[in-house]
Amino acid sequence: MAGRLLLRGWTTTLRLRGNVAAARPLHCAAALASGRGIPTDDEQATGRERRIMVALREGKDPYSILPPKHYPGTKEDPQIVPCTIDKRLVGCICEEDNTAIVWFWVHHGEAQRCPSCGTHYKLEKHELPH
Repeated sequence: MAGRLLLRGWTTTLRLRGNVAAARPLHCAAALASGRGIPTDDEQATGRERRIMVALREGKDPYSILPPKHYPGTKEDPQIVPCTIDKRLVGCICEEDNTAIVWFWVHHGEAQRCPSCGTHYKLEKHELPH
């Protein structure tokens, strides 16, 4: 019953408006033709989204949006572990098809080895944007 009333009210409104609904797309087309065009993401982004876009343009990844870079995990080129404090718990899947995770703490300073496979991890300070 309520659906019929809503449908009847909708069709009545469309009949009363006549060609006004058809004129709206013309108005939008006129706004685009005036030279303003559709705003870009940079023009309309605000807040956190804008900070992320600016940081990505500068080559930074403040919220770890991008996939991490792959490092070989040697002592000379260890896996980088971003952290805001002096230590972080890391889980290493030592073999590709392994179902067990080896957990250990990585502390700020020298690169540390996984106790099972020997991959090196190094903690780097990471400041969060405010």
